[in-house]
Amino acid sequence: MRIKYNSPTVLTYAFLSALVLILSQTVLPSLTRDWFMVPGKNTFSPSSFRNWVCVFTHVVGHANWNHLISNFSFILLIGPILEENYGSLSLIFMIAVTAVVTGLLNAFLFPTALLGASGVVFMMILLASFTNFNHGEIPLTFILVLFLYLGRELFNSFSSNNISEFAHIVGGFCGSLFGFFRPAARKY
Repeated sequence: MRIKYNSPTVLTYAFLSALVLILSQTVLPSLTRDWFMVPGKNTFSPSSFRNWVCVFTHVVGHANWNHLISNFSFILLIGPILEENYGSLSLIFMIAVTAVVTGLLNAFLFPTALLGASGVVFMMILLASFTNFNHGEIPLTFILVLFLYLGRELFNSFSSNNISEFAHIVGGFCGSLFGFFRPAARKY
């Protein structure tokens, strides 16, 4: 028996995120802040190359191990199933679009910085509810997941914390759109 690198997109994403955190906590203490965090609207500069890079890369950076583990426990659970159903390149595309949408909206709407993969987590959660989707139907699992996960985020958005419920909601919206407009490849 051998170990198989069964989900290249998801596993590479997880290892890269762990590597960034290790480097940030050891030899490059400003790495996450400088290259993996989208500045908020008061500090985002459209003329800054670094700010535009961070619009894509913020989903790789994490504040600490708890932050990374809570995001990647979901990504490593759901991601391989999605990668098998949608393909590696499609999943990379979906992660990148979710990163850009959440990053740009945060940069232009909120004064706080954005860091982490939770928007990607919510994209995957909502997308996963479409794995058995047929055109002309709305899966009941999608409705329940939408109500439970995004309803909770809407409720939590009224509390004072350092969590971007907005990124969760936008990520879930991205996953919903991907599920409706990019159905999984069927394997018979």
